[in-house]
Amino acid sequence: MTLSRVVQPQIVLPWDKLDLILRRHDEINGRLAANPDAATFVALSRELAGLDEVTAAIREYRREAAELDGLDAMLGDAALDAEMRALAEEERGEAEVRVAALARTLQLALLPKDAADEKSAILEIRAGTGGDEAALFAGDLFRMYQRYAEGKRWRVEIVSASEGTAGGFKEIIAEVEGAGVFARLKFESGVHRVQRVPDTETQGRIHTSAATVAVLPQAEEVDIAVNEADLKVDTMRAQGAGGQHVNKTESAIRITHIPTGTIIFVQDERSQHKNRARAMALLRARLYDMERQKLDAERSADRKAQVGSGDRSERIRTYNFPQGRLTDHRINLTLYKLEKVMTGEALDEVVDALTTEHQAALLAAQDG
Repeated sequence: MTLSRVVQPQIVLPWDKLDLILRRHDEINGRLAANPDAATFVALSRELAGLDEVTAAIREYRREAAELDGLDAMLGDAALDAEMRALAEEERGEAEVRVAALARTLQLALLPKDAADEKSAILEIRAGTGGDEAALFAGDLFRMYQRYAEGKRWRVEIVSASEGTAGGFKEIIAEVEGAGVFARLKFESGVHRVQRVPDTETQGRIHTSAATVAVLPQAEEVDIAVNEADLKVDTMRAQGAGGQHVNKTESAIRITHIPTGTIIFVQDERSQHKNRARAMALLRARLYDMERQKLDAERSADRKAQVGSGDRSERIRTYNFPQGRLTDHRINLTLYKLEKVMTGEALDEVVDALTTEHQAALLAAQDG
């Protein structure tokens, strides 16, 4: 079968790699059928899940390509009558469009996958410049992500929160659990700026304030090893507003990771055991994120030029309430539906645009 004529020139598919993927997929299925030990079964099942999408794309592409070749062979028959030729030419045009679309789908499926994409995430939002208004905006951002998560049927659980004096949050940390959470939220990391007239503003002047968002993939013990000898664990009584003790037991936990100086403090649960478990989950996520940032920096000389570089000092988005406008500065995207974004309803439009831009950059890097 000659494949060159069914692929548009700008799409180049690595044919040898496709055969290797199909063979590996069949090999894994065979090994799973042989009832391996539990650890091998889990490892093979994870690998198989990662190959299922691309394997299905390869097979669908090849089916359509074979059909297109069959139509080409039919049209090459000089004995074909005029009516059949007209039908075959019409079908060929439709098949060519399908094959080109499937080639693009397959090319995207072959892009390197972020190992953390399918993981749940730790969402951290901190008020930045702007005082009370920044804390209120941090609260608005948290509610936006909370509503977005509800629409995706993800579970959101607050790990710790420090409320602002006029409402909102000085800082809030939450676990967002579900399939593919990190893939959808990872481009949210950075500085979010808001422009609006505060309720306390009598002259109608627009104020600008900011909040910083960090999205970290939740790390399991297999992702990052934490040596107990590297930890300094302190227990204390939980404190409420004004510093007064809110219970009589030492349930609050502060864990210091000595090699990195990372400090995690959790006091929300009444159980010391639960607070320690949450603190360790947060610590693993921070250390895992540090490792990912280090690897990303080594892979790219200029990470700021990338969508989702994870540079949390970078201003990524502006929310202009008087004009109902949202602007994502990384991809020059402007939407005049700020209200729907803030309810989580239209956030997918922003996420999809960022994902598409990221995929385009990966494709360009591959072609280069």
